[in-house]
Amino acid sequence: MRGPVRIGLIGCGFSAGLHIEGYKKLPPEQCQIVAVCGVPKEMAERFAHEHGIPAAFGSKEEMLDKVEVDAVDLAVPNYLHAPFIIEAARAGKHVFCEKPLTGYFGGPGTKDEDLIGLNVPKRVMLEEAKARVEEVVEVVRATGIKFGYAENWVYAPAYVKLWRLAKTAGGTILRIEAEESHSGSHAEYAKKWRLSGGGSLMVKGSHPLGAALQLKWWEGEHKFGKPIRAASVVCEVGHLTWIEAFKQEKTHYLRTGWQDVEDWGIIVITFEDGSVAEVKAADTTLGGVHNYLEAYLSNARLRANINPTDSCVAYAPETSIFGDEYIVEKIETKGGWTYPSPDEDWHQGYPQEVADFVAAIREDRQPISGAALAREVTLVLYAAYVSAEEGRRVDMSQLLGTNTRAS
Repeated sequence: MRGPVRIGLIGCGFSAGLHIEGYKKLPPEQCQIVAVCGVPKEMAERFAHEHGIPAAFGSKEEMLDKVEVDAVDLAVPNYLHAPFIIEAARAGKHVFCEKPLTGYFGGPGTKDEDLIGLNVPKRVMLEEAKARVEEVVEVVRATGIKFGYAENWVYAPAYVKLWRLAKTAGGTILRIEAEESHSGSHAEYAKKWRLSGGGSLMVKGSHPLGAALQLKWWEGEHKFGKPIRAASVVCEVGHLTWIEAFKQEKTHYLRTGWQDVEDWGIIVITFEDGSVAEVKAADTTLGGVHNYLEAYLSNARLRANINPTDSCVAYAPETSIFGDEYIVEKIETKGGWTYPSPDEDWHQGYPQEVADFVAAIREDRQPISGAALAREVTLVLYAAYVSAEEGRRVDMSQLLGTNTRAS
């Protein structure tokens, strides 16, 4: 592609702020954010003014009608991902979409206040989510657009280095342990299944899950010419902030108000080759964001510490000493020992993921993190929810279209 990629940003909340900072790092001859839309329009106008975006709109329809864009960046709540991807793809626009790809958000007539997470069988959710996933993936394939799945962990420098070391070592990846946890999501919509499609496992666990799946995918391609896929899953979930003793505490340092979604979960994945991954996620962890992936190889042990990192360590006897200086995301206090991040976005892979999306369009290739990973993450997540509800192992071979079953 000649000339800069013209991008329309749909959404102007927390994720949009992460994405825009990544685009700003690219030369203008490669990429230009030409418009943003959001609800209400005034929010989009403030976002545009803050980031120097030339046009702001109150709807994506108005934006696409009045501004010529090559691609859209979807930084919107989970329940909007699939319909917006389909609409943009059919209009010939490349798509960069926040995780997850899609999910189950209720059937026709479902209202936002309906507690579907408590009332709809998870197997029904899995079947509906799978149908939606396959529809999205097919539209992406049929239209030939470039689709970027915003899994920043796949681009995080520590994770990328871990894979390079694993590939060079050549040993078998026997076990993976990965986690994303903190004290509660930024987004209010994350507290309701109707809007988020799940709880901690969906909103946070999709990150370490995607990284674990991608690592075995790459290992299989490197060694055998085909990916190593998930064969089965076992899962447990919990509602820890619903414990009566916790509810009666006078001060809550954790976010509360989770309506029909879990605030803790663990998935154990068995892969086709017999290796395993343990993926954990929680909204019940104090001390900032806790993101890591550890790989146990037959001849090495590797750990990617995405958050926190100790490249800078600070101590203050009082919380006021560092004033307004930013430390790191989601810590409850600036007092005591902390781990200030010199470049938090870079270390988490945010600039790298948007750079790869833009490069994929310009170079006529698919992004590193794309539709295949997005599909597998969603299906494994909903199979995990079935496992937690039914208390049994769930086979992944039919869901993923593979033939190998776990032993």
